[in-house]
Amino acid sequence: MTGLLSVEGLAKSFAARSRWGAFVGGKSVVRAVDDVSVEIAESETLALVGESGCGKSTTGRLIMRLIEPSAGRIVFEGTDITAASGGALRRARRRIQMVFQDPRSSLSPRRTILQTIAEPLDANGLIRSAVHRRETVAQLLDSVGLSPSVMGRYPHQFSGGQRQRIGIARSIALGPSLIVADEPVSALDVSVQAQIINLMQDLQKERRLSYLFISHDLAVVRHIADRVAVMYLGRIVEIGRKQQVFGAPHHPYTQALLSAAPEARPSRTKKRIVLPGDVPSPSAIPSGCSFRTRCPIAQDICTRERPPLRDVAAGHAAACHFATPNPLGTTVTTP
Repeated sequence: MTGLLSVEGLAKSFAARSRWGAFVGGKSVVRAVDDVSVEIAESETLALVGESGCGKSTTGRLIMRLIEPSAGRIVFEGTDITAASGGALRRARRRIQMVFQDPRSSLSPRRTILQTIAEPLDANGLIRSAVHRRETVAQLLDSVGLSPSVMGRYPHQFSGGQRQRIGIARSIALGPSLIVADEPVSALDVSVQAQIINLMQDLQKERRLSYLFISHDLAVVRHIADRVAVMYLGRIVEIGRKQQVFGAPHHPYTQALLSAAPEARPSRTKKRIVLPGDVPSPSAIPSGCSFRTRCPIAQDICTRERPPLRDVAAGHAAACHFATPNPLGTTVTTP
Protein backbone atom coordinates (compact mmCIF):
# COMPACT_ATOMS: atom_id res chain seq x y z
CA MET A 1 0.00 0.00 0.00
CA THR A 2 1.20 3.48 -0.84
CA GLY A 3 1.02 6.24 1.78
CA LEU A 4 -1.70 8.81 1.13
CA LEU A 5 -1.83 10.89 4.31
CA SER A 6 0.83 11.41 6.95
CA VAL A 7 0.10 13.43 10.09
CA GLU A 8 3.01 14.21 12.40
CA GLY A 9 2.76 15.78 15.85
CA LEU A 10 -0.62 17.36 15.19
CA ALA A 11 -1.89 19.56 18.03
CA LYS A 12 -4.67 22.04 18.67
CA SER A 13 -5.23 24.18 21.75
CA PHE A 14 -8.10 26.53 22.44
CA ALA A 15 -8.30 29.37 24.96
CA ALA A 16 -10.46 28.21 27.86
CA ARG A 17 -13.84 29.91 28.35
CA SER A 18 -16.02 30.23 31.39
CA ARG A 19 -19.56 28.86 31.48
CA TRP A 20 -20.82 32.33 30.47
CA GLY A 21 -18.65 32.42 27.34
CA ALA A 22 -15.98 34.82 28.56
CA PHE A 23 -12.32 33.92 28.20
CA VAL A 24 -10.70 32.65 31.37
CA GLY A 25 -7.86 34.83 32.59
CA GLY A 26 -4.23 33.74 32.68
CA LYS A 27 -2.84 31.07 30.39
CA SER A 28 -5.53 28.39 30.75
CA VAL A 29 -5.93 26.42 27.52
CA VAL A 30 -7.86 23.37 26.38
CA ARG A 31 -5.60 20.87 24.65
CA ALA A 32 -8.11 19.24 22.32
CA VAL A 33 -5.52 17.40 20.21
CA ASP A 34 -2.03 16.71 21.52
CA ASP A 35 0.84 15.27 19.46
CA VAL A 36 -1.18 13.03 17.14
CA SER A 37 0.75 11.13 14.47
CA VAL A 38 -1.04 8.76 12.09
CA GLU A 39 -0.77 7.53 8.52
CA ILE A 40 -3.46 6.40 6.08
CA ALA A 41 -2.61 4.31 3.04
CA GLU A 42 -4.40 4.25 -0.30
CA SER A 43 -7.73 2.38 -0.18
CA GLU A 44 -7.41 1.96 3.59
CA THR A 45 -9.89 2.71 6.38
CA LEU A 46 -8.39 4.01 9.61
CA ALA A 47 -10.95 4.21 12.41
CA LEU A 48 -10.43 6.81 15.14
CA VAL A 49 -12.29 5.79 18.30
CA GLY A 50 -12.72 7.06 21.83
CA GLU A 51 -15.17 8.64 24.24
CA SER A 52 -17.07 11.82 23.41
CA GLY A 53 -14.85 14.87 23.85
CA CYS A 54 -11.56 13.03 23.35
CA GLY A 55 -10.63 15.07 20.25
CA LYS A 56 -11.68 12.75 17.41
CA SER A 57 -13.78 15.26 15.48
CA THR A 58 -11.23 18.03 16.06
CA THR A 59 -8.57 15.79 14.52
CA GLY A 60 -10.74 15.28 11.44
CA ARG A 61 -11.34 19.01 11.07
CA LEU A 62 -7.62 19.72 11.42
CA ILE A 63 -6.83 17.29 8.62
CA MET A 64 -9.51 18.97 6.50
CA ARG A 65 -7.95 22.35 7.39
CA LEU A 66 -11.36 23.56 8.58
CA ILE A 67 -9.50 24.74 11.68
CA GLU A 68 -5.84 25.68 11.90
CA PRO A 69 -3.43 23.44 13.83
CA SER A 70 -1.42 24.84 16.72
CA ALA A 71 1.48 22.54 15.84
CA GLY A 72 2.33 19.58 13.65
CA ARG A 73 2.49 18.70 10.00
CA ILE A 74 -0.06 17.36 7.49
CA VAL A 75 1.32 15.75 4.33
CA PHE A 76 -1.29 14.70 1.77
CA GLU A 77 -0.44 12.94 -1.49
CA GLY A 78 3.20 13.94 -1.01
CA THR A 79 2.47 17.65 -0.45
CA ASP A 80 2.73 19.49 2.87
CA ILE A 81 -0.65 21.20 3.26
CA THR A 82 -0.15 22.36 6.86
CA ALA A 83 0.14 26.02 5.88
CA ALA A 84 -1.40 25.82 2.39
CA SER A 85 -3.70 28.65 1.36
CA GLY A 86 -5.44 30.02 -1.71
CA GLY A 87 -5.24 27.82 -4.78
CA ALA A 88 -3.04 25.20 -3.12
CA LEU A 89 -5.58 24.67 -0.35
CA ARG A 90 -8.48 24.53 -2.82
CA ARG A 91 -6.67 21.86 -4.83
CA ALA A 92 -6.06 19.81 -1.69
CA ARG A 93 -9.69 20.11 -0.63
CA ARG A 94 -10.83 18.70 -3.95
CA ARG A 95 -9.03 15.51 -2.94
CA ILE A 96 -10.13 15.51 0.73
CA GLN A 97 -13.86 15.59 1.41
CA MET A 98 -16.04 15.10 4.47
CA VAL A 99 -19.21 13.27 5.44
CA PHE A 100 -20.86 14.79 8.50
CA GLN A 101 -22.64 13.17 11.42
CA ASP A 102 -26.10 14.72 11.05
CA PRO A 103 -27.38 14.49 7.46
CA ARG A 104 -30.23 16.90 8.24
CA SER A 105 -28.08 19.80 9.44
CA SER A 106 -25.36 19.22 6.83
CA LEU A 107 -27.78 19.81 3.92
CA SER A 108 -29.24 23.25 3.25
CA PRO A 109 -33.08 23.11 3.51
CA ARG A 110 -33.32 25.85 0.88
CA ARG A 111 -31.45 24.00 -1.85
CA THR A 112 -32.71 21.20 -4.03
CA ILE A 113 -30.72 17.99 -4.22
CA LEU A 114 -29.54 19.05 -7.67
CA GLN A 115 -28.19 22.33 -6.28
CA THR A 116 -26.64 20.65 -3.25
CA ILE A 117 -24.68 18.01 -5.14
CA ALA A 118 -23.77 20.34 -8.02
CA GLU A 119 -22.44 23.08 -5.72
CA PRO A 120 -18.84 21.75 -5.44
CA LEU A 121 -18.83 21.06 -9.19
CA ASP A 122 -19.98 24.61 -9.92
CA ALA A 123 -17.46 26.10 -7.49
CA ASN A 124 -14.58 24.29 -9.19
CA GLY A 125 -15.68 25.10 -12.75
CA LEU A 126 -16.34 21.50 -13.71
CA ILE A 127 -19.79 21.99 -15.28
CA ARG A 128 -19.98 22.72 -19.02
CA SER A 129 -23.73 23.22 -19.39
CA ALA A 130 -27.08 22.76 -17.66
CA VAL A 131 -27.47 19.38 -19.36
CA HIS A 132 -24.01 18.27 -18.23
CA ARG A 133 -24.88 19.43 -14.71
CA ARG A 134 -28.00 17.26 -14.53
CA GLU A 135 -26.26 14.27 -16.10
CA THR A 136 -23.39 14.44 -13.62
CA VAL A 137 -25.70 14.74 -10.62
CA ALA A 138 -27.84 11.88 -11.96
CA GLN A 139 -24.75 9.64 -12.14
CA LEU A 140 -23.75 10.56 -8.58
CA LEU A 141 -27.24 9.84 -7.26
CA ASP A 142 -27.27 6.50 -9.02
CA SER A 143 -23.88 5.62 -7.52
CA VAL A 144 -25.30 6.02 -4.00
CA GLY A 145 -28.49 4.08 -4.71
CA LEU A 146 -30.92 6.95 -5.31
CA SER A 147 -33.06 7.59 -8.38
CA PRO A 148 -32.05 10.62 -10.48
CA SER A 149 -35.73 11.61 -10.44
CA VAL A 150 -35.32 12.95 -6.88
CA MET A 151 -32.91 15.74 -7.78
CA GLY A 152 -35.67 18.38 -7.78
CA ARG A 153 -36.72 17.61 -4.20
CA TYR A 154 -35.57 19.18 -0.91
CA PRO A 155 -33.83 17.49 2.06
CA HIS A 156 -36.93 17.44 4.30
CA GLN A 157 -38.61 15.12 1.80
CA PHE A 158 -36.13 12.31 2.52
CA SER A 159 -35.45 9.90 5.37
CA GLY A 160 -32.27 10.12 7.44
CA GLY A 161 -30.60 7.32 5.49
CA GLN A 162 -31.50 8.91 2.15
CA ARG A 163 -30.15 12.27 3.32
CA GLN A 164 -26.87 10.63 4.28
CA ARG A 165 -26.70 9.05 0.81
CA ILE A 166 -27.10 12.55 -0.62
CA GLY A 167 -24.28 13.77 1.63
CA ILE A 168 -22.07 10.94 0.41
CA ALA A 169 -22.92 11.75 -3.23
CA ARG A 170 -21.82 15.33 -2.60
CA SER A 171 -18.59 14.15 -0.95
CA ILE A 172 -17.54 12.04 -3.97
CA ALA A 173 -18.55 14.62 -6.59
CA LEU A 174 -15.01 15.98 -7.03
CA GLY A 175 -13.34 12.56 -7.16
CA PRO A 176 -11.53 12.66 -3.80
CA SER A 177 -8.99 10.12 -2.63
CA LEU A 178 -9.64 10.63 1.10
CA ILE A 179 -12.95 11.07 2.93
CA VAL A 180 -13.13 12.11 6.57
CA ALA A 181 -16.32 10.47 7.86
CA ASP A 182 -17.27 12.02 11.20
CA GLU A 183 -19.72 9.65 12.94
CA PRO A 184 -21.53 9.13 9.61
CA VAL A 185 -24.04 6.56 10.89
CA SER A 186 -24.55 7.48 14.55
CA ALA A 187 -27.72 9.48 13.81
CA LEU A 188 -29.31 6.61 11.84
CA ASP A 189 -31.36 3.55 12.76
CA VAL A 190 -29.35 0.35 13.14
CA SER A 191 -30.82 -1.26 9.99
CA VAL A 192 -29.99 1.86 7.98
CA GLN A 193 -26.49 2.00 9.45
CA ALA A 194 -25.66 -1.33 7.82
CA GLN A 195 -26.86 -0.06 4.43
CA ILE A 196 -24.72 3.08 4.64
CA ILE A 197 -21.64 1.16 5.77
CA ASN A 198 -22.06 -1.29 2.89
CA LEU A 199 -22.45 1.63 0.48
CA MET A 200 -19.25 3.23 1.76
CA GLN A 201 -17.37 -0.03 1.33
CA ASP A 202 -18.70 -0.47 -2.22
CA LEU A 203 -17.64 3.08 -3.13
CA GLN A 204 -14.24 2.44 -1.60
CA LYS A 205 -13.68 -0.51 -3.92
CA GLU A 206 -15.02 1.26 -7.00
CA ARG A 207 -13.17 4.55 -6.47
CA ARG A 208 -10.11 3.45 -4.46
CA LEU A 209 -11.15 5.69 -1.58
CA SER A 210 -9.44 5.97 1.77
CA TYR A 211 -11.42 6.77 4.91
CA LEU A 212 -10.66 8.37 8.22
CA PHE A 213 -13.68 6.88 10.00
CA ILE A 214 -14.43 8.68 13.26
CA SER A 215 -16.73 6.75 15.58
CA HIS A 216 -17.48 5.65 19.13
CA ASP A 217 -19.44 2.58 17.94
CA LEU A 218 -17.04 -0.34 18.19
CA ALA A 219 -19.40 -2.73 16.38
CA VAL A 220 -19.40 -0.47 13.32
CA VAL A 221 -15.63 0.00 13.55
CA ARG A 222 -15.08 -3.76 13.72
CA HIS A 223 -17.02 -4.10 10.46
CA ILE A 224 -15.46 -1.33 8.38
CA ALA A 225 -11.95 -0.63 9.65
CA ASP A 226 -8.60 -1.94 8.46
CA ARG A 227 -6.71 -0.28 11.30
CA VAL A 228 -7.88 1.30 14.54
CA ALA A 229 -6.46 4.24 16.52
CA VAL A 230 -7.72 4.73 20.08
CA MET A 231 -7.75 8.29 21.45
CA TYR A 232 -7.87 9.49 25.05
CA LEU A 233 -7.73 13.16 26.06
CA GLY A 234 -6.44 14.24 22.67
CA ARG A 235 -3.70 11.63 22.39
CA ILE A 236 -3.41 8.34 20.52
CA VAL A 237 -2.92 5.65 23.18
CA GLU A 238 -3.03 2.60 20.91
CA ILE A 239 -2.98 1.93 17.18
CA GLY A 240 -2.79 -1.20 15.10
CA ARG A 241 -4.55 -3.49 12.70
CA LYS A 242 -8.16 -4.19 13.60
CA GLN A 243 -7.43 -7.78 14.55
CA GLN A 244 -4.61 -6.66 16.84
CA VAL A 245 -6.52 -3.95 18.69
CA PHE A 246 -9.70 -5.99 19.12
CA GLY A 247 -7.97 -9.31 19.68
CA ALA A 248 -5.05 -8.31 21.91
CA PRO A 249 -5.44 -4.74 23.23
CA HIS A 250 -2.34 -3.66 25.17
CA HIS A 251 -3.36 -0.31 26.67
CA PRO A 252 -5.57 -0.41 29.82
CA TYR A 253 -7.90 2.21 28.35
CA THR A 254 -8.42 0.18 25.16
CA GLN A 255 -9.12 -2.89 27.28
CA ALA A 256 -11.73 -1.00 29.32
CA LEU A 257 -13.31 0.45 26.19
CA LEU A 258 -13.64 -2.97 24.57
CA SER A 259 -14.95 -4.55 27.76
CA ALA A 260 -17.86 -2.10 27.74
CA ALA A 261 -18.94 -2.97 24.20
CA PRO A 262 -22.03 -5.24 24.00
CA GLU A 263 -21.33 -8.84 22.98
CA ALA A 264 -23.44 -10.00 20.05
CA ARG A 265 -23.09 -13.71 20.83
CA PRO A 266 -24.85 -14.91 24.00
CA SER A 267 -22.36 -17.78 24.30
CA ARG A 268 -19.56 -15.31 25.06
CA THR A 269 -19.12 -13.25 28.19
CA LYS A 270 -16.64 -10.55 29.14
CA LYS A 271 -15.14 -9.32 32.35
CA ARG A 272 -16.29 -5.70 32.51
CA ILE A 273 -13.52 -3.25 33.45
CA VAL A 274 -14.97 -0.32 35.39
CA LEU A 275 -12.62 2.66 35.52
CA PRO A 276 -12.60 4.82 38.68
CA GLY A 277 -13.33 8.53 38.61
CA ASP A 278 -14.21 10.78 35.69
CA VAL A 279 -12.29 11.82 32.59
CA PRO A 280 -10.05 14.79 33.56
CA SER A 281 -10.69 18.17 31.98
CA PRO A 282 -8.73 18.84 28.75
CA SER A 283 -7.65 22.11 30.40
CA ALA A 284 -6.07 20.22 33.31
CA ILE A 285 -4.53 17.08 31.80
CA PRO A 286 -2.56 15.06 34.38
CA SER A 287 1.22 15.08 34.22
CA GLY A 288 3.03 12.12 32.75
CA CYS A 289 0.51 9.60 31.45
CA SER A 290 -2.83 11.34 30.93
CA PHE A 291 -4.65 8.10 31.81
CA ARG A 292 -2.87 7.49 35.11
CA THR A 293 -5.60 8.96 37.35
CA ARG A 294 -7.99 6.23 36.20
CA CYS A 295 -5.56 3.44 35.41
CA PRO A 296 -5.67 0.33 37.63
CA ILE A 297 -2.00 -0.52 36.96
CA ALA A 298 -0.46 2.98 37.28
CA GLN A 299 2.85 3.31 39.13
CA ASP A 300 5.17 6.17 40.13
CA ILE A 301 6.80 6.42 36.73
CA CYS A 302 3.39 7.14 35.19
CA THR A 303 3.24 10.40 37.17
CA ARG A 304 6.70 11.52 36.07
CA GLU A 305 7.04 10.37 32.46
CA ARG A 306 4.69 10.48 29.53
CA PRO A 307 4.80 7.06 27.86
CA PRO A 308 5.76 7.15 24.19
CA LEU A 309 3.74 5.31 21.56
CA ARG A 310 5.99 2.27 21.18
CA ASP A 311 5.73 -0.94 19.20
CA VAL A 312 4.29 -3.93 21.04
CA ALA A 313 4.05 -6.07 17.88
CA ALA A 314 4.57 -5.58 14.16
CA GLY A 315 2.24 -2.76 13.12
CA HIS A 316 0.85 -2.43 16.66
CA ALA A 317 1.81 0.30 19.14
CA ALA A 318 0.61 1.40 22.58
CA ALA A 319 1.45 4.36 24.83
CA CYS A 320 1.84 2.61 28.18
CA HIS A 321 4.86 1.94 30.40
CA PHE A 322 3.44 -1.48 31.30
CA ALA A 323 1.63 -2.44 28.09
CA THR A 324 0.62 -6.10 28.09
CA PRO A 325 -2.14 -7.87 26.18
CA ASN A 326 -5.39 -8.16 28.15
CA PRO A 327 -3.94 -8.15 31.69
CA LEU A 328 -7.31 -7.19 33.17
CA GLY A 329 -9.55 -9.86 31.69
CA THR A 330 -10.30 -11.49 28.38
CA THR A 331 -13.37 -12.51 26.44
CA VAL A 332 -14.09 -16.15 27.26
CA THR A 333 -16.44 -18.77 25.89
CA THR A 334 -19.07 -20.14 28.24
CA PRO A 335 -20.44 -23.71 28.00
